[in-house]
Amino acid sequence: MSVSRSVGFVYDDVFLEHLTPPGHPERPDRLRAIVQHLRQCGLWNTLRHIVPFAASDQQLITVHAREHIEYVKSICTAGGGLLDEGDTHASIDSFEVALHAAGAVLAAIDAVAAKTIDTAFCAIRPPGHHAEYKRPMGFCIFNNVAVGARYAQQKHNLKKVAIVDWDVHHGNGTQHIFEADPSVLYISLHQYPFYPGKGARSERGIGEGEGYTLNIPLPAGTGEERYLQAFREEVVPALAQFKPDLLMISAGFDAHKDDPLAGMKLTDGSFAAMTAFMNEVSANQCEGRIVSVLEGGYNLEALAASVEAHLRELQKLAD
Repeated sequence: MSVSRSVGFVYDDVFLEHLTPPGHPERPDRLRAIVQHLRQCGLWNTLRHIVPFAASDQQLITVHAREHIEYVKSICTAGGGLLDEGDTHASIDSFEVALHAAGAVLAAIDAVAAKTIDTAFCAIRPPGHHAEYKRPMGFCIFNNVAVGARYAQQKHNLKKVAIVDWDVHHGNGTQHIFEADPSVLYISLHQYPFYPGKGARSERGIGEGEGYTLNIPLPAGTGEERYLQAFREEVVPALAQFKPDLLMISAGFDAHKDDPLAGMKLTDGSFAAMTAFMNEVSANQCEGRIVSVLEGGYNLEALAASVEAHLRELQKLAD
């Protein structure tokens, strides 16, 4: 691995300041576990560390309604509270943290576009892929990947962006934001039927975006062999046909066999194998540009080991 071109790692302690109620699975310890593990396994010092910045309101409104932004801001200013009818909580600092979560993806895109790094992983929270145009849900406040995709197009002229979402839950928010947009290919592999109730095969996009949404619903209990078959037979061919200028990953690790919120059977090695497919596509299609963004993953040990496996595979692309 060269000194000048390597894997970027975007993280800041600000992400620990988004507080959820006791017992909530999306908690600061998720990131603490990742950082501690990467230090212990020797990977920490091999990464190019990138400091995130706060996304602006103008950057958020490329994919979110202004009233959505103002709603979140008002709840946090008032001391925090429940943002939806379910389990998406905000604390007094959550608005600022969420701005940095989106901004972390923008910082990664800047670095990848400038070719100071080959690929990047954003270790951020709150996650984003359930957040719709004007609706927070599923632990998600702003759609970090969607903000990043639009930023890459508008600032860096990376016109065609592909998003591969392997979080165990369907990324309804990302699909909702881009379903009519042929410049963004959204591919999701997810447990189905399951939360949030979206992601059927028949959901293929609308209008000009029809055919640019590819849902691969998988039954509970699915393991690595079926996932990798889907990558070989559907994901890689779809990406090759689309020819993205940038490849983004909604990297949820909650399809791990030890995750408490789902029922899939992947291992940390499975995530390495899926990453290898992404390396191949990016090397062939978009000059190796990958920006990977943390979504779910709620067993701390499994999450940390899976992130390590993902990063080690990304480093092979940077070699």
